[in-house]
Amino acid sequence: MKKQNAILLTLFTLFLGLSAFISTPNKGYKVGDTVQDFNLKNINEEMVSLKNNAGAKGAIVIFTCNHCPFSVKYEDRIIALHKKYNKLGYPVIAINPNDPAKEPDDSFAAMKVRAKEKGFTFPYIVDESQEVAKQFGAERTPHVYIVTKSGSDFKVSYIGAIDNNANDAKDATEKYVEQAVDALISGKTVAKNSTKAIGCSIKWRKA
Repeated sequence: MKKQNAILLTLFTLFLGLSAFISTPNKGYKVGDTVQDFNLKNINEEMVSLKNNAGAKGAIVIFTCNHCPFSVKYEDRIIALHKKYNKLGYPVIAINPNDPAKEPDDSFAAMKVRAKEKGFTFPYIVDESQEVAKQFGAERTPHVYIVTKSGSDFKVSYIGAIDNNANDAKDATEKYVEQAVDALISGKTVAKNSTKAIGCSIKWRKA
């Protein structure tokens, strides 16, 4: 019995030791929090930040990627969101947070290829350090954060999923992002400002 307990203790100690070397996100933003601006590279090699779109009322920030089946199923819906809301002041800003060493399909070169294949008209930017994903508290791809301009700052108005059906847009009965942005544009309170993001886990690099 003593020997068994000693083995368990050793395994537990090893687990704690290994966990110290794994980079994990912090708790991140909550609805109402002010967002720290970022400056990340787009697929066209230009830098993108929240504040470099002076005419925007906010943004639909979506952590997404190439390889995740959930992200792939949502690509057309993300394109549609940008088409609908960009002209109304809420453009899509897509951020790839994944470590390409773990997922080669999420490399910067592969991002360029995928964006061209799908005809992305929104920024598709890379979070090479993964610090922005950690600041936001993103955990999944896709994971949405709607931010609204408040003076010179941006505040979080919604966090979660795009809608309530990851398989098919036609079967979605609640379009969370559309409902939230429509409310914000109308000057109303977002009725459902937080939902559970459904998707693949972000591929964090080891520290």
